[in-house]
Amino acid sequence: MNKFGALGVVCLLAVALNTGCDADEKPPANAKPLSDIARTVEQRADFQAFESIEFERGVYKVEYYAKDGTEKKLHLDPVSGAEKK
Repeated sequence: MNKFGALGVVCLLAVALNTGCDADEKPPANAKPLSDIARTVEQRADFQAFESIEFERGVYKVEYYAKDGTEKKLHLDPVSGAEKK
């Protein structure tokens, strides 16, 4: 296989592995406002600052820095705001 054929295989694999992701995915109509989700995280005793919040695969994925400098990750239900394990 020449280098262009190998590149084509790599590109096809990259597309195939990414098919489960929907960049335009939106929270359900009955979801809590993002500001409520953020406020819930900000009220945690160890919260220092946000790294990111995104909606993906049916949950809010939240990354934040704790007061001790560690990075924390949460998956929150968009309707209840409860942490999903």
